[in-house]
Amino acid sequence: MASAQRAPRDVLLQADAEYRRLAEQHRQYDLELQRISKSPYLNAEDLLEEIRLKKKKLHCKDEMERIAARILREQRDPGNTSFAA
Repeated sequence: MASAQRAPRDVLLQADAEYRRLAEQHRQYDLELQRISKSPYLNAEDLLEEIRLKKKKLHCKDEMERIAARILREQRDPGNTSFAA
């Protein structure tokens, strides 16, 4: 009975390959950011890399939200074939 109520994220991970890919990429960026943050001193290159990774991570999150919204719209109105994001 416990498996009947799965978290929305788990459903998306199982149902959508692009969401899965983005979630994995988001996780990789997070791990890299954690590695950088453990350094006692960040040089200019590290700081730029940190900024770059944060932007990429945010982009993944935005795309994941877009996919989640699209799937939710499709579930609410299965007859709607609109491609508007």
